[in-house]
Amino acid sequence: MGVDIAAQITAVHRPRSKCQNPAVRWEALFADLEGQLASADSAELAAEVRDRSRRELARLALAGRAAANVGAALSVSIAGAGIVRATLSRVGPDWWLLAESAVSEVLVPLGAVEWVSGLSPAARDPDGGSVVEGRLGLGYLLRAVARNRAVVSLALRGGEALTGTIDGVGADFVDVAEHSTDEPRRIGNVRALRTVPLAALALVRLRA
Repeated sequence: MGVDIAAQITAVHRPRSKCQNPAVRWEALFADLEGQLASADSAELAAEVRDRSRRELARLALAGRAAANVGAALSVSIAGAGIVRATLSRVGPDWWLLAESAVSEVLVPLGAVEWVSGLSPAARDPDGGSVVEGRLGLGYLLRAVARNRAVVSLALRGGEALTGTIDGVGADFVDVAEHSTDEPRRIGNVRALRTVPLAALALVRLRA
């Protein structure tokens, strides 16, 4: 079998590529590994951030979300009362105070809120800091209204509206003496006495 002299000469004198240099090979190998690790770290970090965000969102309550949005202009859909466009004035653990204007505010039980637009993603603990109202429940506020003998308008989640004076507040209900908003709460002016579950309230408005 003959020997191909030309092929041997070509093989001996063929120039070696840079990839055949051991130092270059190691450099390329480490560069490739570093690229893979960087890519893996980025993917792992992104997954961790997504997972952490989901965990944080799962622990977030609407009251905490609202507490960080005091002063925001919102549109709030309230069961039985329609959509209220107002500024979020104050926030409690189970209620919002919405300012429709400089002289008109409505107290809304959080349970009556169907949806809200205008909230930023920010959040904080509604019970933290020095915000006194953050520790006052709906019943506490309504008892203060009852003590002041203020005339109120109540919108119920079923769509009905009542006007009168809150005579008393139980653990989960209010007693309302119905009368016209332009009349004081006197026996002769009271048309009816009603007991309303707190769960039925849509909003409470103080009358001038």
